Amino acid sequence: MALADQTFGFYIPTVTLMGIGAHKELGAQIKSLGGKKPFICTDKGITQSGITERIVELIRKDTGLEPVIFDQTVPNPTDKNVHDGLKVFKDKNCDMIITLGGGSSHDAGKGIGIVATNGGKIHDYEGINKSARPMPPFIAINTTAGTASEMTRFCIITDSSRKVKMAIVDWRVTPNLAINDPLLMAGMPPSLTAATGMDALTHAIEAYVSTIATPVTDACALQAIDLISRYLRAAVANGQDMEARDKMAYAEYLAGMAFNNASLGHVHAMAHQLGGFYDLPHGVCNAILLPHVQRFNMIAKMGRFADIARTMGEPVAALSQRDAAERALQAIMVLSRDVGIPSGLKGLGVKEQDLRVMAENAQKDACGFTNPRCPKLDDVIEIYKSAL
Repeated sequence: MALADQTFGFYIPTVTLMGIGAHKELGAQIKSLGGKKPFICTDKGITQSGITERIVELIRKDTGLEPVIFDQTVPNPTDKNVHDGLKVFKDKNCDMIITLGGGSSHDAGKGIGIVATNGGKIHDYEGINKSARPMPPFIAINTTAGTASEMTRFCIITDSSRKVKMAIVDWRVTPNLAINDPLLMAGMPPSLTAATGMDALTHAIEAYVSTIATPVTDACALQAIDLISRYLRAAVANGQDMEARDKMAYAEYLAGMAFNNASLGHVHAMAHQLGGFYDLPHGVCNAILLPHVQRFNMIAKMGRFADIARTMGEPVAALSQRDAAERALQAIMVLSRDVGIPSGLKGLGVKEQDLRVMAENAQKDACGFTNPRCPKLDDVIEIYKSAL
């Protein structure tokens, strides 16, 4: 049977700098993009760690420019966060955005940039490709190995009134330049290393079983799964293990390449509701939900789950495809347990009475559209219950 006409895009930053010491090229890149008044979007934790001042001094030394610092980004950035940052950006006549941190800083910066050039409110851009004009020149400097927001066209902002995470998927929010330097990741505490690493694993697995996966995204996803399986435990055990940090930086970027183009699934659709409703850490929610959602999905992509098990180092050569697929779920749970992820959502304060409204919102989340199996509302509620 002939395939119907299908066209797939592939989205990544124009330039990505990777490896130990990559951030030291920032000044030259600012000059190449023509920025005169850089706006640094980050958070208090990054500032308190000394990384913000380190980047500011580098910019001063190499460009002579004086950046404006907005370090009010919060975990699970909100529409108010975007509004406040946008005011600073405009009041200080900034012309370039530099995001510094993990997914929260990058997403807030994307939200600020898209409204800065397109007008309106951040809510106007919920959905796919709603903008009409490019963002200001945009450099994303990453300090975690998880979200891949430094290189994706995804921007997740919480609508404070609805308590819902808005998924803004727009190729114009893809940074011009991404910097992934493991030196800037060495200070991540073990719990954050674990949560962000499991977030990256979720990206890779959801992209690999997505309904719009391609051979290009498959290659990225499988390599990411392999690297995470081999190096996440070491990065959690010793944050100064630079080989583990470097390999995790590559892994999260590869996972980003995969899901940025193959999209995601119901793990993210459901995790977004937990973040919006309870303000819970995104990576932890993904990690807890991952095996439960994939158990539901397994019958749709049995061979692919067998591939995942094999890539995670499981001895599956003598097993049936069904048993090999089951090993993938077991491997995910063992890795999650080894790096200290909580075993269930109940310990995070999630209440059974809230599951229905979260399930209803999850069914509307754009990330769920490429899930390999189509769950009904009651299915989503049952998956939440299994993860409690």
